[in-house]
Amino acid sequence: MSLPNCLQCQSEYVYEDGHLLICPMCAFEWTPGEEVVEEGLVVLDSNGARLSDGDTITVIKDLKVKGAPKDLKQGTRVKNIRLVEGDHNIDCKIEGFGAMKLKSEFVKKI
Repeated sequence: MSLPNCLQCQSEYVYEDGHLLICPMCAFEWTPGEEVVEEGLVVLDSNGARLSDGDTITVIKDLKVKGAPKDLKQGTRVKNIRLVEGDHNIDCKIEGFGAMKLKSEFVKKI
């Protein structure tokens, strides 16, 4: 018997625990047959944690910035993010860099 993908993050690593299905990637739990209504934009960080407007994140690797004399260093904290549609789905202001768009795959939630 094949289990369905996670309703929230579409991970294929779902397992059963009693009468619940659980996703180890985003910790979402649901009962089989339950439908989840999307409540807007869903953005996940590099660890699968769900991001929302106003969160604080950390950059997980050095990122080259076009037109900037220096890289965005690993461990840089970014406060008060805003989620947007598109390839670069995080809009923010970074001290020393100004306004910036980041990809969620290069950050983790604090």
